[in-house]
Amino acid sequence: MNAHPFMFGPASRQIFGVFHAAGDGRPGSTAVLVCPPFGQEGLRTHRFFKVLAERLARSGVATLRFDFHGAGDSPGDESEGELDGWRRDLCSAHEELRRRAPGSRIVWVGARLGATLAVLAARNGRCDPARLVLWEPVIDGRRYARLLREQHVVAIDTTFCIPDLAWRRNLAHDPDALPEEALGTLLSPALRTQLGALAPESLPLTALHDTLVLTSPDDQHTAQWAAEQQSRHMPVRLAYFQHRLDWTADPYPNSAMVPADALNRLQGALHE
Repeated sequence: MNAHPFMFGPASRQIFGVFHAAGDGRPGSTAVLVCPPFGQEGLRTHRFFKVLAERLARSGVATLRFDFHGAGDSPGDESEGELDGWRRDLCSAHEELRRRAPGSRIVWVGARLGATLAVLAARNGRCDPARLVLWEPVIDGRRYARLLREQHVVAIDTTFCIPDLAWRRNLAHDPDALPEEALGTLLSPALRTQLGALAPESLPLTALHDTLVLTSPDDQHTAQWAAEQQSRHMPVRLAYFQHRLDWTADPYPNSAMVPADALNRLQGALHE
Protein backbone atom coordinates (compact mmCIF):
# COMPACT_ATOMS: atom_id res chain seq x y z
CA MET A 1 0.00 0.00 0.00
CA ASN A 2 1.08 3.58 -0.70
CA ALA A 3 1.38 4.74 2.93
CA HIS A 4 3.77 7.58 3.70
CA PRO A 5 4.74 8.39 7.33
CA PHE A 6 5.97 11.93 7.95
CA MET A 7 6.04 14.86 10.39
CA PHE A 8 4.08 18.05 9.79
CA GLY A 9 2.77 21.13 11.55
CA PRO A 10 4.56 24.17 12.99
CA ALA A 11 8.14 23.70 14.16
CA SER A 12 7.09 24.29 17.76
CA ARG A 13 4.38 21.62 17.64
CA GLN A 14 5.25 18.83 15.22
CA ILE A 15 2.71 16.06 14.59
CA PHE A 16 3.24 12.55 13.27
CA GLY A 17 0.99 11.42 10.46
CA VAL A 18 0.59 8.68 7.88
CA PHE A 19 -0.83 9.62 4.48
CA HIS A 20 -2.51 6.88 2.47
CA ALA A 21 -2.63 8.09 -1.11
CA ALA A 22 -5.50 7.06 -3.36
CA GLY A 23 -4.82 3.72 -5.00
CA ASP A 24 -4.67 5.15 -8.52
CA GLY A 25 -2.26 7.88 -7.42
CA ARG A 26 -4.68 10.67 -8.28
CA PRO A 27 -6.66 12.72 -5.72
CA GLY A 28 -10.29 11.64 -5.74
CA SER A 29 -13.40 13.68 -5.08
CA THR A 30 -13.27 12.75 -1.37
CA ALA A 31 -10.45 12.60 1.19
CA VAL A 32 -10.71 11.46 4.82
CA LEU A 33 -9.08 12.79 7.97
CA VAL A 34 -9.12 10.29 10.85
CA CYS A 35 -9.51 11.89 14.30
CA PRO A 36 -8.38 9.18 16.75
CA PRO A 37 -9.62 8.54 20.30
CA PHE A 38 -7.71 9.31 23.48
CA GLY A 39 -5.41 7.09 25.51
CA GLN A 40 -6.17 3.38 25.66
CA GLU A 41 -9.09 3.84 23.27
CA GLY A 42 -6.63 5.25 20.73
CA LEU A 43 -4.24 2.33 21.23
CA ARG A 44 -7.12 -0.11 21.02
CA THR A 45 -8.30 1.25 17.66
CA HIS A 46 -4.90 1.95 16.06
CA ARG A 47 -4.96 -1.12 13.84
CA PHE A 48 -8.64 -0.66 13.07
CA PHE A 49 -8.07 2.80 11.61
CA LYS A 50 -4.97 1.61 9.75
CA VAL A 51 -7.06 -1.05 8.01
CA LEU A 52 -9.85 1.45 7.35
CA ALA A 53 -7.37 3.89 5.78
CA GLU A 54 -5.97 1.14 3.55
CA ARG A 55 -9.46 0.18 2.45
CA LEU A 56 -10.36 3.76 1.67
CA ALA A 57 -7.13 4.31 -0.29
CA ARG A 58 -7.82 1.22 -2.39
CA SER A 59 -11.24 2.64 -3.22
CA GLY A 60 -9.69 5.94 -4.38
CA VAL A 61 -10.14 7.93 -1.15
CA ALA A 62 -6.91 9.53 0.14
CA THR A 63 -6.72 9.31 3.93
CA LEU A 64 -4.59 10.94 6.61
CA ARG A 65 -4.12 9.38 10.05
CA PHE A 66 -2.28 11.35 12.72
CA ASP A 67 -1.42 11.38 16.42
CA PHE A 68 -2.27 14.38 18.56
CA HIS A 69 0.62 16.23 20.20
CA GLY A 70 1.95 14.23 23.15
CA ALA A 71 0.18 11.06 22.03
CA GLY A 72 1.20 8.06 19.95
CA ASP A 73 4.25 8.79 17.81
CA SER A 74 3.93 12.57 17.95
CA PRO A 75 6.46 14.56 19.99
CA GLY A 76 5.48 16.08 23.31
CA ASP A 77 4.64 14.86 26.78
CA GLU A 78 1.24 13.32 27.49
CA SER A 79 1.10 15.41 30.67
CA GLU A 80 0.68 18.46 28.38
CA GLY A 81 -2.36 17.08 26.56
CA GLU A 82 -5.47 19.30 26.49
CA LEU A 83 -8.44 19.92 24.21
CA ASP A 84 -7.53 23.37 22.87
CA GLY A 85 -4.10 22.26 21.65
CA TRP A 86 -5.49 19.06 20.17
CA ARG A 87 -8.17 21.06 18.36
CA ARG A 88 -5.40 23.11 16.73
CA ASP A 89 -3.58 19.87 15.85
CA LEU A 90 -6.70 18.69 14.05
CA CYS A 91 -6.84 21.88 12.00
CA SER A 92 -3.15 21.48 11.12
CA ALA A 93 -3.90 17.95 9.95
CA HIS A 94 -6.83 19.23 7.88
CA GLU A 95 -4.61 21.77 6.13
CA GLU A 96 -1.98 19.09 5.48
CA LEU A 97 -4.57 16.78 3.93
CA ARG A 98 -5.92 19.61 1.79
CA ARG A 99 -2.37 20.23 0.55
CA ARG A 100 -1.87 16.55 -0.31
CA ALA A 101 -5.32 16.01 -1.81
CA PRO A 102 -6.09 19.36 -3.47
CA GLY A 103 -9.64 19.86 -4.62
CA SER A 104 -10.99 16.93 -2.63
CA ARG A 105 -14.05 17.11 -0.42
CA ILE A 106 -12.64 16.44 3.07
CA VAL A 107 -14.58 14.27 5.51
CA TRP A 108 -13.58 13.99 9.16
CA VAL A 109 -14.10 10.58 10.75
CA GLY A 110 -13.76 10.91 14.53
CA ALA A 111 -14.19 8.35 17.28
CA ARG A 112 -14.88 8.94 20.98
CA LEU A 113 -12.87 11.98 22.20
CA GLY A 114 -11.55 12.38 18.65
CA ALA A 115 -15.14 12.91 17.52
CA THR A 116 -15.62 15.51 20.26
CA LEU A 117 -12.51 17.34 19.09
CA ALA A 118 -13.89 17.26 15.54
CA VAL A 119 -17.02 19.08 16.75
CA LEU A 120 -14.93 21.66 18.62
CA ALA A 121 -12.56 22.23 15.67
CA ALA A 122 -15.33 22.47 13.07
CA ARG A 123 -17.25 24.93 15.25
CA ASN A 124 -14.15 27.09 15.60
CA GLY A 125 -14.36 28.09 11.93
CA ARG A 126 -10.66 27.72 11.08
CA CYS A 127 -11.27 24.41 9.27
CA ASP A 128 -13.85 23.59 6.65
CA PRO A 129 -14.70 19.88 6.47
CA ALA A 130 -17.55 19.00 4.14
CA ARG A 131 -18.83 16.30 6.46
CA LEU A 132 -18.41 14.98 10.00
CA VAL A 133 -18.79 11.31 10.88
CA LEU A 134 -18.91 11.10 14.69
CA TRP A 135 -18.57 7.59 16.12
CA GLU A 136 -19.80 7.49 19.72
CA PRO A 137 -18.61 11.02 20.56
CA VAL A 138 -17.86 11.92 24.17
CA ILE A 139 -20.49 14.52 25.05
CA ASP A 140 -20.32 14.31 28.85
CA GLY A 141 -16.78 14.67 30.16
CA ARG A 142 -17.56 13.58 33.70
CA ARG A 143 -19.36 10.42 32.59
CA TYR A 144 -16.42 9.66 30.32
CA ALA A 145 -13.87 10.20 33.11
CA ARG A 146 -15.86 7.94 35.42
CA LEU A 147 -15.93 5.23 32.76
CA LEU A 148 -12.15 5.48 32.40
CA ARG A 149 -11.72 5.23 36.18
CA GLU A 150 -13.98 2.19 36.39
CA GLN A 151 -12.19 0.46 33.53
CA HIS A 152 -8.84 1.34 35.10
CA VAL A 153 -9.85 -0.48 38.29
CA VAL A 154 -11.07 -3.48 36.30
CA ALA A 155 -7.81 -3.57 34.33
CA ILE A 156 -5.71 -3.49 37.50
CA ASP A 157 -7.75 -6.30 39.04
CA THR A 158 -7.43 -8.37 35.86
CA THR A 159 -3.70 -7.74 35.45
CA PHE A 160 -2.61 -8.41 39.01
CA CYS A 161 -5.29 -11.01 39.81
CA ILE A 162 -5.76 -9.43 43.27
CA PRO A 163 -8.20 -6.50 43.52
CA ASP A 164 -6.54 -3.18 44.38
CA LEU A 165 -8.62 -2.14 47.38
CA ALA A 166 -7.21 1.41 47.46
CA TRP A 167 -8.42 2.13 43.92
CA ARG A 168 -11.81 0.60 44.68
CA ARG A 169 -12.18 2.55 47.92
CA ASN A 170 -11.34 5.80 46.15
CA LEU A 171 -13.82 5.05 43.39
CA ALA A 172 -16.57 4.23 45.90
CA HIS A 173 -15.79 7.26 48.06
CA ASP A 174 -15.75 9.82 45.23
CA PRO A 175 -17.08 8.27 42.01
CA ASP A 176 -17.19 11.59 40.16
CA ALA A 177 -13.58 12.62 40.82
CA LEU A 178 -11.52 13.20 37.69
CA PRO A 179 -8.61 10.74 37.54
CA GLU A 180 -4.97 11.68 37.12
CA GLU A 181 -4.33 8.44 35.26
CA ALA A 182 -6.60 6.21 33.23
CA LEU A 183 -5.57 2.88 31.71
CA GLY A 184 -1.91 3.86 31.48
CA THR A 185 -2.38 7.42 30.21
CA LEU A 186 -1.91 10.58 32.26
CA LEU A 187 -4.60 13.25 32.26
CA SER A 188 -3.09 16.71 32.60
CA PRO A 189 -4.64 19.20 35.06
CA ALA A 190 -5.88 21.22 32.08
CA LEU A 191 -7.51 18.16 30.50
CA ARG A 192 -9.20 17.20 33.76
CA THR A 193 -10.63 20.70 34.04
CA GLN A 194 -11.82 20.63 30.43
CA LEU A 195 -13.45 17.22 30.80
CA GLY A 196 -15.17 18.44 33.95
CA ALA A 197 -16.72 21.28 31.94
CA LEU A 198 -17.56 19.18 28.87
CA ALA A 199 -21.33 18.79 28.58
CA PRO A 200 -23.84 18.32 25.72
CA GLU A 201 -24.78 21.99 25.76
CA SER A 202 -21.12 22.95 25.19
CA LEU A 203 -21.05 21.01 21.90
CA PRO A 204 -23.47 22.73 19.51
CA LEU A 205 -23.14 21.72 15.88
CA THR A 206 -23.15 24.29 13.10
CA ALA A 207 -25.09 24.39 9.86
CA LEU A 208 -21.84 24.51 7.87
CA HIS A 209 -21.16 20.78 8.07
CA ASP A 210 -23.32 17.79 7.25
CA THR A 211 -23.02 15.47 10.26
CA LEU A 212 -23.65 11.76 10.81
CA VAL A 213 -23.66 10.50 14.41
CA LEU A 214 -23.12 6.78 14.94
CA THR A 215 -23.88 5.35 18.36
CA SER A 216 -25.18 2.21 20.04
CA PRO A 217 -28.95 1.69 20.47
CA ASP A 218 -28.70 1.96 24.27
CA ASP A 219 -26.86 5.31 24.26
CA GLN A 220 -29.74 7.62 25.04
CA HIS A 221 -27.48 10.53 26.03
CA THR A 222 -25.97 10.81 22.54
CA ALA A 223 -29.36 10.26 20.93
CA GLN A 224 -30.83 13.11 22.97
CA TRP A 225 -27.91 15.38 22.06
CA ALA A 226 -28.38 14.61 18.36
CA ALA A 227 -32.14 15.25 18.66
CA GLU A 228 -31.43 18.64 20.26
CA GLN A 229 -29.16 19.53 17.33
CA GLN A 230 -31.92 18.49 14.91
CA SER A 231 -34.39 20.70 16.79
CA ARG A 232 -32.03 23.60 16.05
CA HIS A 233 -32.37 22.67 12.36
CA MET A 234 -28.78 21.52 12.07
CA PRO A 235 -27.98 19.08 9.20
CA VAL A 236 -27.38 16.10 11.49
CA ARG A 237 -28.57 12.51 11.28
CA LEU A 238 -28.42 9.85 13.99
CA ALA A 239 -27.83 6.21 13.09
CA TYR A 240 -27.75 3.38 15.61
CA PHE A 241 -24.83 1.03 15.18
CA GLN A 242 -23.91 -2.02 17.24
CA HIS A 243 -20.38 -3.43 16.92
CA ARG A 244 -18.02 -5.86 18.67
CA LEU A 245 -15.20 -3.46 19.43
CA ASP A 246 -14.60 -2.86 23.15
CA TRP A 247 -13.01 0.60 23.35
CA THR A 248 -10.99 -0.11 26.48
CA ALA A 249 -10.34 -3.86 26.24
CA ASP A 250 -6.74 -5.07 26.31
CA PRO A 251 -8.18 -7.05 24.44
CA TYR A 252 -10.87 -9.27 25.93
CA PRO A 253 -11.89 -12.49 24.11
CA ASN A 254 -15.28 -11.13 23.03
CA SER A 255 -13.86 -7.97 21.50
CA ALA A 256 -12.69 -7.79 17.89
CA MET A 257 -9.55 -5.81 17.01
CA VAL A 258 -10.81 -4.98 13.51
CA PRO A 259 -14.54 -5.77 13.30
CA ALA A 260 -15.61 -6.06 9.67
CA ASP A 261 -19.05 -4.60 10.39
CA ALA A 262 -17.48 -1.42 11.77
CA LEU A 263 -15.17 -1.09 8.75
CA ASN A 264 -18.10 -1.44 6.37
CA ARG A 265 -20.25 0.98 8.37
CA LEU A 266 -17.67 3.79 8.47
CA GLN A 267 -16.66 3.35 4.84
CA GLY A 268 -20.31 3.58 3.81
CA ALA A 269 -20.89 6.60 6.06
CA LEU A 270 -18.83 8.79 3.74
CA HIS A 271 -21.52 8.72 1.07
CA GLU A 272 -24.84 8.52 2.91
